[in-house]
Amino acid sequence: MQGNPTSRLRAVLRVALSHYVTNGLSVALGLLLASAGVHLWLGGAAASAAAVGVIVAIPPDMAAPRRGKFWHILPAPLLGLPLFLAVQRLHDAPWALGLLLVPATFFAFLAMAWGKRGAPIAISAMFALVFSMAVPVPEGGESWRAALTTTLYFGLGALLYLPYAVLANLALNARYRVQCIADVLLSLAALMRLQARQFTPMPEGRGAPPLTGQMLGRHAALADQLQGARDIVLESPRTPRRQRLAGMLLLALEMRDHLLACELDLDTVRAQPGQAEALARQQAVLQALADEVERLADALLLGRVPARFERLLPRLDVAVAQDEAGFTPARLARGLSHRIGHIHDEVRNLVALARDEASPDLAVVRASWQMFVSPAGWGWKPLAGVWRWQASTLRHAIRAALAIAVGYAVSRLLPWGTHAYWILLTIVVVLRGSLAQTLERRDARVAGTVLGCVLASLVLSAHWPPLALIACVTLAQAVAHGFALRRYLVTAVAATVLGLVQSHMLNAGGSTAFALFERLADTLIGAGIAWAFAYVLPSWERSQVPALVARTLAAQARHAREALGLAQLQAVDNAPELAWRLARREAYDSLSALVQATGRAWKEPRAVRPPLEPLERMQAHCYQLLAQLTAVKTLLLLRRGLLQADVLEQPLQQAAARIEAILAGAAPDSRLGADTGAAPGPEPLPPLVESDLTPWLLRRLQLAEGLALQLRAEAARVLAPAVLA
Repeated sequence: MQGNPTSRLRAVLRVALSHYVTNGLSVALGLLLASAGVHLWLGGAAASAAAVGVIVAIPPDMAAPRRGKFWHILPAPLLGLPLFLAVQRLHDAPWALGLLLVPATFFAFLAMAWGKRGAPIAISAMFALVFSMAVPVPEGGESWRAALTTTLYFGLGALLYLPYAVLANLALNARYRVQCIADVLLSLAALMRLQARQFTPMPEGRGAPPLTGQMLGRHAALADQLQGARDIVLESPRTPRRQRLAGMLLLALEMRDHLLACELDLDTVRAQPGQAEALARQQAVLQALADEVERLADALLLGRVPARFERLLPRLDVAVAQDEAGFTPARLARGLSHRIGHIHDEVRNLVALARDEASPDLAVVRASWQMFVSPAGWGWKPLAGVWRWQASTLRHAIRAALAIAVGYAVSRLLPWGTHAYWILLTIVVVLRGSLAQTLERRDARVAGTVLGCVLASLVLSAHWPPLALIACVTLAQAVAHGFALRRYLVTAVAATVLGLVQSHMLNAGGSTAFALFERLADTLIGAGIAWAFAYVLPSWERSQVPALVARTLAAQARHAREALGLAQLQAVDNAPELAWRLARREAYDSLSALVQATGRAWKEPRAVRPPLEPLERMQAHCYQLLAQLTAVKTLLLLRRGLLQADVLEQPLQQAAARIEAILAGAAPDSRLGADTGAAPGPEPLPPLVESDLTPWLLRRLQLAEGLALQLRAEAARVLAPAVLA
């Protein structure tokens, strides 16, 4: 299926219609308009400097909410302008330039303190330093006057780009909203297919297929993706179209919960040969629903009305004998079918919203959408927290400054030395905050430079006219920016083509073959320096894990308290609960951060890794606990009429209090020392009838408490080495 031409063509089309490609084309058009305008007005030299100003302003220009867009981009040119001027002034004083580069790099990388918003600003500041070294110094005249003139052209380019970026983001906002929803739906469909692979009978004598790591990684990536979608889609949902898209995003969140709940009881059912037929039907329905979600995403990207949804529920029927007592495999299989049925209903609702055949329920979003989006303002608090020796941001800033110092010294000693900035640029884009990210960037940068040199050679050997070369540069900028956060190998190829073609246009008399050799050599040197300095003042993941574990436990405890609250049991309708939704988001986000840190830790030297096996078991138990609480919440929201409220009030309160106490470490040590693989206590076996789901909810509460005990025990094993250290 993955290999047939239709699937490949569909995958290429989805990439071409994605928001990151749209954003890449938008910034490339801005670069073209600004540089072309300055070229027509002030000439080629001014246009080359103005283009650098645009390139420095581009990194923070991602698909973003309309609110605060200008202030989000403004720090890049504001920081870049004085740095650009200083480098221009010191072109003739190489060692003074080196003394500038080191502290400037340190302070630029401190912008990483603002997280995902600060990283592009740090990159922009470094681009201003590095690209200023690449801009030719005008011959003749006073050095100050020449430097100031070139810097004014640089500032002009950035000044022209800023309003363009704000207006382009405003014009594309409606499209970004649709693309973000489609992107989330495609990720959900992929997660559904991965989940469906587990709905197979368990081979005798063998355990479940090794999909846990893949599932954890997919859920973690989806959590990040959902926050990006929230920031854009939930902003000011005042028009009917925006409300429909916001409603679809909320349904996608519910689908994720129901999909997670499909893990419950699955291994028990898979171990029963008699349930093979039921599992096959459930797997087929999940795959059919994934197909439906993908078709919906494709329709959104293409601007089409999706086809009507065809009901699949009759395929999920599981026969249960009337005389069966307790939670038998057949009853558990029927429970699985009900959870898949919830996914089925959400997909149906998604299609109805997309076809404008239903109205979204946006009570919480309309009242409190600001609480679900990332902050747009800056502030000094993040920077104030980095002045600790163990702070990863401070150590990375020192590491980067030292790497730049060595890279600059090496570049001055090389026999060619005409393009020293290429080594520094390679260090800037390869050296990341963790060893795993640096290794990934190193390999992609080297491979991308080789491929880019080959492509640039083909382009330059064709002797294209200037207009064709300008179009090539514009396309390369679009690809380089669009794929920077999605697939850096593609960005490295495009950036190499961009640099070589631009260099050829500015220095038409130079030797192309030698320039290609220089780029390859400089890339290998820069990548090697970045790789070596990844081990200098390292911020190993084991130093971050205790804080991430504590955050995860606190988030799980808060989610349990909100999910098991009595408000929904006593409510007269299914009004959304703001506190529970916020707690659910933090539970997923904290777990996502822990999963990503664990993935990076696998690339670190064995001697400095945290205890990875108990850490991964803890993450699996976190997701299982979320699944149990999701099942409870689903019963309270959707099946409240089939529950005995008077019977459940006390168990809900007691379970919430016990889970909170366990996760906070207040449970007796003897309970925490239990075998993490042991099953929870005996299941209650009251008579089960279709009209009363109270026993099912009580069972979920008991299983949730058992998972909380296992989770806390694994957390204690993870934290023990840190305490001893």
